[in-house]
Amino acid sequence: MSATINIVDLTLPLSPGARGVAMESKCSVAREGWNAATWHVYSHAGTHMDAQIHFEAGAETIDTKSLDRCIGPAWVVNLVPCAPKAVLTVSHLGDIATRFIPGESVLLRTDWHKQALNPELYRDGLPRIGDELAAWCVAHRVKILGVEPPSVANVNDLPEVTRIHKTLLGGGVTIVEGLAHLDQLTQPRVFFHALPLKLVGGDGCPVRAFAYDSPPDTWPRA
Repeated sequence: MSATINIVDLTLPLSPGARGVAMESKCSVAREGWNAATWHVYSHAGTHMDAQIHFEAGAETIDTKSLDRCIGPAWVVNLVPCAPKAVLTVSHLGDIATRFIPGESVLLRTDWHKQALNPELYRDGLPRIGDELAAWCVAHRVKILGVEPPSVANVNDLPEVTRIHKTLLGGGVTIVEGLAHLDQLTQPRVFFHALPLKLVGGDGCPVRAFAYDSPPDTWPRA
């Protein structure tokens, strides 16, 4: 009997009225015979992916990012409890730092998605990637670095947020920010997907992120 495939949604919902999200009705069944809406969405709203041009770390745009850079095996690093404004280092990876195979991805569980309804703390008190860990990700060819806070660095410190993004993006690491529900994953390694729209020239894009939380023999071939 084959193993059960458990797919876990790791995406924050995009709701009208949330930061960077608005929606207006365009058509209705009563007027035109169908429902349709016009959405206005900030390119880094909710669970989203960064492209290199977000910080001029290279020429890559969202539409030029190949799909193989958006999926693959990922280690889940449990950092709970994680203090606000914590600087995350290589030591936080534990034995994953020695077990990691170049080309895999890393998802950092901080449970920070639980602060999403507290906008000030969620954005201003986030745990962030330190310079040492950013350099390690590049040196070890991390494919995707996924984090629960809305940024990998302090958004109120322009030199820091610029430096960390440029290190990661310029080093070929795909950044996914604003993940949720990593606490629902039970496996140490999962098969992760973060799929953006194909926005021509896009500097970033909300994604639908999810993972196969099941044994590797149930994963798609990549």
